[in-house]
Amino acid sequence: MKKRRVLLKLSGEALAGPQKTGFDEATVMEVARQVKLSLDTGVEVGIVIGGGNFWRGRTSEAIDRTKADQIGMLATVMNCIYVSEIFRNAGMKTEILTPFACGSMTELFSKDRANKCFEEGKVVFFAGGTGHPYFSTDTGVALRAIEMEADCILLAKAIDGVYDSDPKLNPEAKKFDTISIQEVIDRKLAVVDLTASIMCMEHKMPMAVFSLNEKDGIALAMQGKINGTLVTA
Repeated sequence: MKKRRVLLKLSGEALAGPQKTGFDEATVMEVARQVKLSLDTGVEVGIVIGGGNFWRGRTSEAIDRTKADQIGMLATVMNCIYVSEIFRNAGMKTEILTPFACGSMTELFSKDRANKCFEEGKVVFFAGGTGHPYFSTDTGVALRAIEMEADCILLAKAIDGVYDSDPKLNPEAKKFDTISIQEVIDRKLAVVDLTASIMCMEHKMPMAVFSLNEKDGIALAMQGKINGTLVTA
C-alpha cells in the first residue's frame, strides 16, 4: 500500500514568530511536534521553507536580481539547517537536499536520493529553491511535489484559507472551502505565484491552505483533514 506523501511549505516569516526576523524556537518546536505525530503514523514528509525571515531581495534596487535571488536561496538553506536540527532534537531523522553543492552541509538533490530518504523514514528538506534565479520557493515546492509524486502540497500560512478578497481590508471577505486552481488563477488570488499555480494545474497537484497557528493544523492537514481551503487541480 502506497504511503501518503506530502510537501509542507513554511514561510520564513512564520518561523520568525512575533519578532518577524530570525527564528522563534518555540514556533519551530511546535511545528516539529506536529510533524512527528504524522511521521509516526507513516506519512512521508518533505518540507520547503521560504527565506523571508532573513532576506527580501526584491525590495532592493541596489542589487542585481540574480544576486538577490542567490542570497535568498542561501537564506532557505540556513532555515532548513536550523529547522532540521530542531526536528532531530525532537527525535526525527532528517536530510537536507539542495540543487547546488553546499560543501558537507547538504546533499545534492536527486529524485532517487530523495526517495531513498523517504524510505528510511526521514523528513526531507528541499532547500535552495530550484537553484536558479527568477523562481520563488512557491515554484520550488511545486516542482519538488510534482517530481516526488506527492499527494498534496500543504501551505501553512498566517491566514486560515483562501478568500475572495483580503479579509484584513474587507470584513465581508468570503472564505472558500474548496476552489479550483483555474479559478485561483482567473481571480488572481495569489495562493502561490503564477508559475507555481500553472505547474500545479498542468500536473494536477492539489494544494491545501490552512493556518499555521491553528491547534494541530499541520498534523491534521498531513492526515488529509483540511480546516482551511482545498485548492483542487
